Amino acid sequence: MKPLPNSISDAKRDTQEILPAPFALPSAGVKTRTSDRNSSRRQFLQTAAGGTLAGVLTATGTEFAAPNSVEAQSVLSPDAALQELMNGNQRFTSDHLTSFEADLRILKQNTEEKQEPFAAVLSCADSRVPVELIFDQTIGHVFVARVAGNVATSEIIASLEYGAAVLGTKVILAMGHGNCGAVKATIQAKEVPGQISALYPHIQPAVDLAGSNLEAATKANAKIQAALLRQASTVLAGLVKEGKLKVVAAFYDIVSGTVTLLE
Repeated sequence: MKPLPNSISDAKRDTQEILPAPFALPSAGVKTRTSDRNSSRRQFLQTAAGGTLAGVLTATGTEFAAPNSVEAQSVLSPDAALQELMNGNQRFTSDHLTSFEADLRILKQNTEEKQEPFAAVLSCADSRVPVELIFDQTIGHVFVARVAGNVATSEIIASLEYGAAVLGTKVILAMGHGNCGAVKATIQAKEVPGQISALYPHIQPAVDLAGSNLEAATKANAKIQAALLRQASTVLAGLVKEGKLKVVAAFYDIVSGTVTLLE
């Protein structure tokens, strides 16, 4: 894995909140033959076992309209996938949730043997950050990787590579949140029990950059983790270069429920 990119100095840039715009997803996804999908899975697993995952690739707005069926392996673009997440967050903050209207029995049946998430989220393990809920999504729509401090460890990167390379996710959101205990503990640098301190080295660069301000350090950490995903993973970097994937940092306000894009 490549060292941390120099571009993390950009983490001092002001954040920009991107408001949802009216958006409609395709009414029907493009079906993929089961044999083709199974073949891609076998190729992925065989390549991963050989130690070279990179070989797999050379890959509502104000009306609060319910989103149409979303399938990752369809015509959905990275920008459209990101917009759908932001539209869902607006529905969440405005108490116009639509995901609970779905027939869960049918969703469970349709996702029993396959999954086709359109987006992935790297989130903190904090119980106050219910990822699917805050984006108003339901079963099979979002591929979620959670770890305290939303840090891009090797295992997390491997999971998100699988989501993008095999499942076809079009956007990855590296999302920090307000009053993050992992970032706060790193700032305080106190002695802690067990292996909790193993998180500190991953978060320390953000603290060095932003200082002791908790929110600033949390936002800087989200930017750093997003930069790692974009540049330290050859799989994700290749997809980003080809325009097949977008990796974005974000911040979730646990009081207002609003998600703000940081870049």
